[in-house]
Amino acid sequence: MSATSFQTDGKKYKLIAFQNVDEALDETESKAWQKLLSVMTHEIMNSVAPISSLADTLKNRLQQSAPLLKHHPGAVDDLELGIETIKRRSEGLLKFAETYRNLNKITTLNLTKVYVRDLFENLHRLMQPTLEQKEIELEIILKDPDLMLEADTNLVEQVLINLVVNAIEAVKSTNQPRIILAGYQSGNSKTIIKVADNGLGIPAEIMDKIFIPFFSTKKHGSGIGLSLCKQIMMLHRGNIQVQSATSEGTVFMLLF
Repeated sequence: MSATSFQTDGKKYKLIAFQNVDEALDETESKAWQKLLSVMTHEIMNSVAPISSLADTLKNRLQQSAPLLKHHPGAVDDLELGIETIKRRSEGLLKFAETYRNLNKITTLNLTKVYVRDLFENLHRLMQPTLEQKEIELEIILKDPDLMLEADTNLVEQVLINLVVNAIEAVKSTNQPRIILAGYQSGNSKTIIKVADNGLGIPAEIMDKIFIPFFSTKKHGSGIGLSLCKQIMMLHRGNIQVQSATSEGTVFMLLF
């Protein structure tokens, strides 16, 4: 409804207009559902791709090692570790899908104290086949092996997966591609996790848009990854910050 006043021939009038917006609302709702399906597909694929790659690596390792397993217990240990990683991340993915569906209803997190080194180790194990395939160097910097934070492990792992997947995309055209994963405590006692790359960088003109839901520069991107990362960090009463320079690289910082 809108209203306006005007005067003509010495008389004052008020014009009130009513507009039916049902059609526009229905169209908006339909587009929102389409975006939601795109969101779920994007997030699930981000986790399924490295899981699939890891499973393929284990299959090849098993075929090569089958005749020798009895005499090489180390090979069995590698297989058990890889299978446990697939199992744990698959369960985390299922929980994530359920969590995202109810993200706007979340009031409490499943908070536990976790070593940052464990987060890094799990992430490295999950992403290693993809990194090796694309010949990307991953450097982990953690001066304090006892550094801890209180967080929902599955959700924070999803944030890290998103950031590393984005970094892999950013360095695909870079000579000597490199991703750095670092953790430390700041002077004001905040625990900070950094994901840095030496990729193309983020253009200055879109820097203020990257956390907006559904904004994406990728042809087939859903534009939800960084938005979701920010939501998860806000649920932790934390924040996510970014620094980037064109042709030099990008650094994302998770502040707990």
